[in-house]
Amino acid sequence: MAKDFQSQTVVDGYDQHIRKLIPGYELVHLQIQAILKTHLPKHAHVLIVGCGTGYELSYLLAQHPTWSFTAVDPSLTMIEKAQQLLNTTHGDLTRVRFVHGDTTALPENAQFDAALAILVAHFIPLPEKTFFFADILRCLKTQAILLSYDLMHSSHETELVVLQNLCQRIGLTVVQSEKMLERLQQDFYLVSASQMRELLTKVGFNEVRIYSQLLNYYGFFSQK
Repeated sequence: MAKDFQSQTVVDGYDQHIRKLIPGYELVHLQIQAILKTHLPKHAHVLIVGCGTGYELSYLLAQHPTWSFTAVDPSLTMIEKAQQLLNTTHGDLTRVRFVHGDTTALPENAQFDAALAILVAHFIPLPEKTFFFADILRCLKTQAILLSYDLMHSSHETELVVLQNLCQRIGLTVVQSEKMLERLQQDFYLVSASQMRELLTKVGFNEVRIYSQLLNYYGFFSQK
């Protein structure tokens, strides 16, 4: 059964569980932070697509007091969880605008310095991926960047076995790792790394390159 991100139980356990599912989860976010710090101006406006429970928002708010954020998520339960976290850790949420919906709900006149879509696009059905990235591109300023991070299609069946074994080493039980592989068939829509690069280029990004790879998880840096 596909995971229900509207479920309060799923959302409440998300932050702990994701670190067992995604090898190097926190290192990826350190890379993201370093890239944003390098490329963004002092008063940046950042779009976070699929804000989840607010992990990205929390560390970026703390480290960049002059940045503002628009956070989008189709799960109202996730947005409420993020708001609870930020109220606890930061109090002042005037620099964050939450949007309940997908990328089609983004304001027409929005212009962002950067966008993050971390562990989001692999849930987007194949025919809709182009529209997903086109919506993000439309909202970016010239030379603004998109950072994405997703699971890519495996070229050999043993790659999934390696991923399963690694996830067991970082905290999943055998049963949980088997369920993880089942979910890949149920609610993931995977493309290869080369297909992702081609898709981002076709949408209209001028520069597309890989900033991170761990097994079949790839991070793409794309610039408008």
